[in-house]
Amino acid sequence: MNIPSAKNQRVVIIGGGFGGLNLAKGLRNKGFQVVLLDRHNYHAFQPLFYQVATAGLEPGSIAYPFRKIFSKYSDYYFRMANVLRIDTSARTVNTDIGTLPYDYLVIATGATTNFFGNKQLEQLCMPMKSISEALDIRSLMLQNLEKALLTNNADDKDSLMGIVIVGGGPTGVELAGALAELKKDILPKDYPDLDMRVMDIHLLDSNDRLLKAMSEKTSAKAQEALLSMGVDIRLGTRVTDYDGKEITTKSGEKLRAAMVIWAAGVKAAYPDGLPTESTSSGRILVDAFNRVKGLDQVFAIGDCAAMISEENPLGHPMMAQPALQQGALLADNLDRFRNGQQPVAFHYKNLGAMATIGRNKAVTELPGFNLYGWIAWVAWLFVHVAKLIGFRNKIVVMISWAQNYLSHSRDLRLIIRPFKR
Repeated sequence: MNIPSAKNQRVVIIGGGFGGLNLAKGLRNKGFQVVLLDRHNYHAFQPLFYQVATAGLEPGSIAYPFRKIFSKYSDYYFRMANVLRIDTSARTVNTDIGTLPYDYLVIATGATTNFFGNKQLEQLCMPMKSISEALDIRSLMLQNLEKALLTNNADDKDSLMGIVIVGGGPTGVELAGALAELKKDILPKDYPDLDMRVMDIHLLDSNDRLLKAMSEKTSAKAQEALLSMGVDIRLGTRVTDYDGKEITTKSGEKLRAAMVIWAAGVKAAYPDGLPTESTSSGRILVDAFNRVKGLDQVFAIGDCAAMISEENPLGHPMMAQPALQQGALLADNLDRFRNGQQPVAFHYKNLGAMATIGRNKAVTELPGFNLYGWIAWVAWLFVHVAKLIGFRNKIVVMISWAQNYLSHSRDLRLIIRPFKR
């Protein structure tokens, strides 16, 4: 990999998501050699993937290159690589570009889409766990509309213009709202030859309400807003099959849709090589210091890690905040481990949750109080801009949102890379 021999102890971080990047930043000036491995050369701001998918933002405005982030950091190295296996006995990481020894290893590989073992759904549904997948959704949506212009078959047109979103969490709710706004304000101007009343946006969830992790009041507010925007919401509905043109639910009901976006769940992603006793229920078992069970100098943070306790029998939620907080604390704890000091146990601080539904519509739950409607929407805007990396990205996103808001338009309706299954 052409990484110099380490004068200081080497920390290898696998994954540059929220947790891995926050850890890498926290290790600055602590006397470690830091090597970050990721299959992309950029950090992507995942909460705004849906805006790329619905032509609201350009991909480059929510991504930032790792090399730029670390350009002024001393003894930091980034390598774009796919990690194939971890050898804990030899203390090496095996990748598609070579093998790298470590003193401390941190697995921060996040999560991937969970299709719950259904290969047919995995093959034909559209996930949204990367910028590339968000662009695929944008392309397929526009390609289907172009095809709908060319057919006189009512069933085919109904299918090509139908969109099903599976999963009523924040991602599903935000996608449904953004697509409903496209249908109302923008697509009728682009496609005057199409009857947009044929375009159905279905939001399906197997739970009895949307945003299950939030309060019942918040869930009801979100559902009310989406219904007012024309979204068809079907709760207690589980998808069992999809043939590319229509889905089938567990009750036998069928819905025509040439695009099904899967936002129904995630599962941990991590490399091979960990001992059997170090994993359970698809996640890596860690102690209160994020140390992997049965291993001394291997750690895991974020979505891939399960810190089991009486308070959290299933581990912390697979969200950005636990990853950010674990990354920040582990940076300090690695320094303590090296110096023979007692590490500090991790305690998750819930900073709240939020979801935007559409123009002037959002729901926000913060410690001590909740916000709904316009004020929640404004809070959502400011929080997400503040969390973006890079001054240019903040400015570009704010200008894009201002333009979209004032003009009722989204100018990124482009098929740059046609999607093919």
